[in-house]
Amino acid sequence: MTARKHRTASLALVVPAVILSYGCAQPSGQQPIEQEMVLIPGGEFTMGKDGQDDDCPAHRVQLDPFYIDKYEVTNAQYMRFMRETEARVPEFWGMDEFRSGPDWPNHPVVGISWKEATQYAAWAGKRLPTEAEWECAARGGLADVDFPNGPTLTPEGANYWLWPKLQSSGKGLLAVGSYPPNGYGLHDMAGNVGEWVLDVYDPDYYRTGPTKSPTGPKKGKFRVIRGGGWHSGPTCTRVHFRNALRGVWRDFNLGFRCVRDVPDAASQEEALSSHVASQEGSASHPAGRRDNVP
Repeated sequence: MTARKHRTASLALVVPAVILSYGCAQPSGQQPIEQEMVLIPGGEFTMGKDGQDDDCPAHRVQLDPFYIDKYEVTNAQYMRFMRETEARVPEFWGMDEFRSGPDWPNHPVVGISWKEATQYAAWAGKRLPTEAEWECAARGGLADVDFPNGPTLTPEGANYWLWPKLQSSGKGLLAVGSYPPNGYGLHDMAGNVGEWVLDVYDPDYYRTGPTKSPTGPKKGKFRVIRGGGWHSGPTCTRVHFRNALRGVWRDFNLGFRCVRDVPDAASQEEALSSHVASQEGSASHPAGRRDNVP
């Protein structure tokens, strides 16, 4: 991906995930999967890190509960959107080398601009995640780690470009859910494809932004990208790494997933109750320290 590269914050929210299922099967063969969403209860967490980069300083941020897609949006899901709305075909549609098109129903859709991602999300009754929501979800409840499942990343844990050999993993883009999920049950929060988020990019936003449900600056030339992809090195797949492109850009290493707001106070209370109950007598996560302030 040709992009401006930045380094971001370290989010840590420790809450269990509740699965909102639409009756879908796990990814297998060519049977198209249906999207599931995971409920992330709200709370206060540490965002950012100490230092001088664009993900600094470390600071406390509070989020409301939200649902987030378990998988990246797939080709099959995007095809339904195109049929119903006559939306533009993605940039690399029909190119087998990028697993783009109807022959690859469970691979993440690529070649989508930021605006096209927002149009899909609106059609699906959702929206793009904010940068804070995305990183909170990517952390999987862990603090002080660089990757969704702990302090290190291996080829068995994510689909990414293998440095320093400057070689691809040889796998190219893979079907969603091909690697183990994080602590919230979310797949491919590191690698496979980078993901558009809602925010405009500002290198100083972590120093100047609000601490309650930040949604990014009002204006800017670039949109934030998170997560890294199959053509990204491990640095770009860290949960706190920030990247950005112009919103009109379409890339073979870039897709998206969506979120949905928790609709009412009762649902938010249910999410909090689920979190508190699950913490009673729970053991420490083996991969890293948990940061839990609901």
